[in-house]
Amino acid sequence: MTPHVQDAYGSQEAVRLDDELTRERAYVAVCREAMAQRVEDAGQQVIAGEDVSGDGASAEALGRRLRTRARQMAEEPDSPLFFGRLDFDDTPAAGDHRRQRYYVGRRRVSEHPAAPPLVIDWRAPVSRVYYRASALDPRGVAVRRRFGWAPWSQGAPEDLTGLEDERLDRAEAAVRDTASAIVAAEIERPRLGPMRDIVATIQPEQDRLVRSELNESICVQGAPGSGKTAVGLHRAAYLLYSFPERLRRGGLLIIGPNRTFLRYIAEVLPSLGEIDVAQLTVADVVARHPVRSADGDRAAELKHGARMATVLERALYARVRRPTESIAVPDGSYRWRVDAGELARVIDEVRRQGAPYAVGREHVRGRVAALVQRQAERRAGPRNATWARRIGRSRPVAAFLDAAWPTARPEEVVASLLSDAGALAHAAQSVFDADEQAALVWSRPPRSEKSALWSAEDMLLLDEVAGLIERSEGYGHVVVDEAQDLSPMQCRAIARRSRFGSVTVLGDLAQATVPWAARTWPEQLAHLGRAQAAVVSLTTGFRVPAAVMELANRLMTALDVDVPPARSLRHDGEVTVRQVTDTAEGTVAAVREALGREGSVAVITADAGLDRTAQALRAAGIGTATVDGVGTAARVTVLPATLVKGLEYDHVVVVEPAAIVESEPRGLHRLYVVVTRAVSRLHVVHARPLPEPLDGWPLAAGRSRLTADG
Repeated sequence: MTPHVQDAYGSQEAVRLDDELTRERAYVAVCREAMAQRVEDAGQQVIAGEDVSGDGASAEALGRRLRTRARQMAEEPDSPLFFGRLDFDDTPAAGDHRRQRYYVGRRRVSEHPAAPPLVIDWRAPVSRVYYRASALDPRGVAVRRRFGWAPWSQGAPEDLTGLEDERLDRAEAAVRDTASAIVAAEIERPRLGPMRDIVATIQPEQDRLVRSELNESICVQGAPGSGKTAVGLHRAAYLLYSFPERLRRGGLLIIGPNRTFLRYIAEVLPSLGEIDVAQLTVADVVARHPVRSADGDRAAELKHGARMATVLERALYARVRRPTESIAVPDGSYRWRVDAGELARVIDEVRRQGAPYAVGREHVRGRVAALVQRQAERRAGPRNATWARRIGRSRPVAAFLDAAWPTARPEEVVASLLSDAGALAHAAQSVFDADEQAALVWSRPPRSEKSALWSAEDMLLLDEVAGLIERSEGYGHVVVDEAQDLSPMQCRAIARRSRFGSVTVLGDLAQATVPWAARTWPEQLAHLGRAQAAVVSLTTGFRVPAAVMELANRLMTALDVDVPPARSLRHDGEVTVRQVTDTAEGTVAAVREALGREGSVAVITADAGLDRTAQALRAAGIGTATVDGVGTAARVTVLPATLVKGLEYDHVVVVEPAAIVESEPRGLHRLYVVVTRAVSRLHVVHARPLPEPLDGWPLAAGRSRLTADG
């Protein structure tokens, strides 16, 4: 059959596909040559910049900027330079773009900086039309063309394999199905290795979130496969493009739930041209010392709770003492006396101001110096700033400060609190009961804070106290993924780093698995210091097929969360529920069946069963990667249920759901996470009865089957 261009509605265009592909491939070659020249020019500019005259600081700044630009251009991953095209019509709706044609790609491509672009950046204002124009609202677009590329293409001309034209200027198109075959194929493409960007497939509701203003804080409640993580990452790239100066000063931070997740998403921002973006876990953010001990479950839960912040603040400010004696400050032949009542008023007033502890100490110093200065000026006239500083640093004032408002270090405050049951009881009065205090106090106190064995939870306490002592500048924008699992103290640590910026909060309450997980978004946003942030729901799953989503929604009815049921854009997928007598043998059989199909395979089990499952697969001659191998090209990865959040696989084999549910208090939430990792096929292997919400589950949507061995 002769190839042809096909529009999004299934009708055949008159232009032959091979002729059109030839022209577009030639354009690909032109763009690649221009991009290669820009990379070479960036390197040459570094060399030329070394001979630029001027003052040393300016030359150094210029050199640093040129070297950074050259490095970033050289490090950008090879990928197709464009994925779409806009042809504007001659109507008033087209505005300044009348009869113009624009290619849309991951980054701007031009023959030189002053030349018109060969490809416009997907973040440019005109690109907004590419994502939001429709037959009902064409916005001046006559034709939207999408390009299909060979899987894993690096953008060579011959890798351009297909075209799809959507005629938005046809009135009859408004009543037709507007599904794009190329978009559907890209969404459903088998997944191997790390997460890809979705820049070619962003949907209108996602684009509105991506292009939110920098000063807007938003919360995205996203169903599995709805692209909430991708939305957050693409918003980060959009903000860096649109507000470079403001974010260059404050910076942008991505916070993920664990290192496995961060490895999985690590290549998304570089693929969009953003190389130097910090991607950390909360543990990375608050790390001050090596973690050398582990708290019990009760102590850990208490340290993560919001009440702990009150106790820490009390412990810090318990160091402040109202003076009972006056001080005498020498000034040449005079001695200026400040009585205890005045000093006490200074302490009280500064305390009420609520400034950080270290700032408050300096305010006290300044206020006391001002009291002395007032006396001196009444007797001998004005005093200058140098004199005031000398008075503030005098021995009597310094001694008063050390007694009334002493310096403090986070380690000293926390170690003193957890080492001394009496100090803890005083700070925790009416906050923690006796049993809770007993769980918190160290059974073997260290000799000093320098020899303390800190736990991961202690890092949060140290960070909280550090924030009470001094306030850091923080970031211009913070993207927080899997935010439903953040504890109040973790939220506070993030809030301190975004105090003067904005945040993008991403999560799904149905996937909340830790004991301190959020029950509602308003509660969580309040801990993050963004109580007024808008909550937007994404309920359409683009990656998770209907058969899997049906099972997930069945589970969600048993979860105590106010989350709308998710729906899938894909009416496909396979779910197999197989009861076996030996789960190891059943798992091996399921994996072998999965390997006969295309795509990645994940075997997910309760943490306690991980080694047994991995050994069974290796004994059967099936090569596997472990959790440390996430982000590699391995076909089969064996994962504990606790580390799969945010990941996706074409085929997921779930081993013994009952064991996953029993392994933790919020086990049904964990199982919900596990089953929704599948983006094509889900295979449940069990010997024990299924958890109650799935008992008697009718397999209806998509293709599904219920079997038993023997």
